[in-house]
Amino acid sequence: MSQSYILILIVIPFSFFQLTTGKECVCDLKNVDPLFPKDELRNVETTALKCIRSITLEKMTDLDRLVLGLQQRIKQLEDNVVKLEKENGNLYAAVSLRIIELEFAEIQNLLNKLNRTTNDYHHLNAQAATQLEDMKYTMVDLEKFDKMQVIKKNREKESKKLEQCKDELKASSPPPTVSPGRCGLGQMVSVAGPRTSSLTAYSTSYSYGAWGRDVKPARGDENKYWLVVLSNSNVYGHFVRQYGTLSTLLLGIGPKDTYISGSNPTTNTIQGSNMVVYANALYYNCYNTYSVCQFNMTTRAVSTVALPSDTGYNNKFPFAHLGTTYSYTDMDFTTDESGVYVIYATTSNFGNVIITKVETSNPPVLGQTWTTSLHKKTATNTFMVCGVLYATRYLDKETEQIFYSYDTETKKERYDLKINIKKMKTNIEYLNYDPRDRLLYIYSDAYILTYELVFQ
Repeated sequence: MSQSYILILIVIPFSFFQLTTGKECVCDLKNVDPLFPKDELRNVETTALKCIRSITLEKMTDLDRLVLGLQQRIKQLEDNVVKLEKENGNLYAAVSLRIIELEFAEIQNLLNKLNRTTNDYHHLNAQAATQLEDMKYTMVDLEKFDKMQVIKKNREKESKKLEQCKDELKASSPPPTVSPGRCGLGQMVSVAGPRTSSLTAYSTSYSYGAWGRDVKPARGDENKYWLVVLSNSNVYGHFVRQYGTLSTLLLGIGPKDTYISGSNPTTNTIQGSNMVVYANALYYNCYNTYSVCQFNMTTRAVSTVALPSDTGYNNKFPFAHLGTTYSYTDMDFTTDESGVYVIYATTSNFGNVIITKVETSNPPVLGQTWTTSLHKKTATNTFMVCGVLYATRYLDKETEQIFYSYDTETKKERYDLKINIKKMKTNIEYLNYDPRDRLLYIYSDAYILTYELVFQ
């Protein structure tokens, strides 16, 4: 019987081989490459993790918050000084002077925080730059071990995804352009901010609430701000807190509380966080009904008007995302250049959004109505600009997106808008547009914020 010989070739990085004859074959494989430096990779991962923990998103936004807050307080201080110069009477002048002293103290406190934060940032910047440079050289060395070019292929895949994303963005038509005859605004192109960001005097006690300015203020009340917190189960409220200026609101100085009722909840108290103030009246969802409430903050009188009987209320058609609902947000009150609207859903319209103009007479009456194909539970909030309804949705903890619009003049609706809002907190419980300053007023997990709408 002849002997059989078997030759086995091993491709680099292995050397070959020792052959034996007969029925058995034994191979001796030797790796000719150096061992993979796993300890170096582990060190890079550890350094990256420490860097992420030391430079978080919250820390990165601290400087922006402080600078914006400082700008706002300095502007408000200038306004208050002008008012003080015009005031007659020692009592009022003394009160105003005290407020100015408090604002000076707050500004000094902000400057101290800004200096400390800036110094910390310089230290973090230098430290991070050194660490990143070290990690860069280490990763270049480690990449030499990628014999199968996996990293290169992954880069090519990511590059293709990026190009595809760019093509999709180019293919998406721009948001609707509001005709000059209506408001004089062009198309909305972005949302900038936050311009203002602060906790209220309640700190983090109440995660649901609303705030803003009177969209149609009485003469002399142009600088007033209002705040409502849902103090009972994040659902109910029974008073409106008013402040003379933004600075006094942020500092929690001199609030004036106007009570709708003495207990909470009860007839005519506030249900849900979506409300607006227009011409010294609060418009909101009345407790346990499908009615619009109008609360006159001077006379404390409440007037109501009922929506259709199949309107969702008591959490039937709330705003929602990813299986999570925003409690008792069945009705959303919004303002634009023409007045007040109520956004809601009915069973006869299959839970889709309906827009109704609220005529702000006393008592209020329902005006023109528009029906849409937007299912209310697919949105997290709505607002109006120049007769155009916009809806937002939750993308992730950092981003909310304006994705939908309905033009009440042309009756055209779109689902392809991609205008992102950079969030400070996870949830946005309240959102409304103020045509006086073209800002979005937002209540987000106990924080009050403003964002600027940017038009082309």
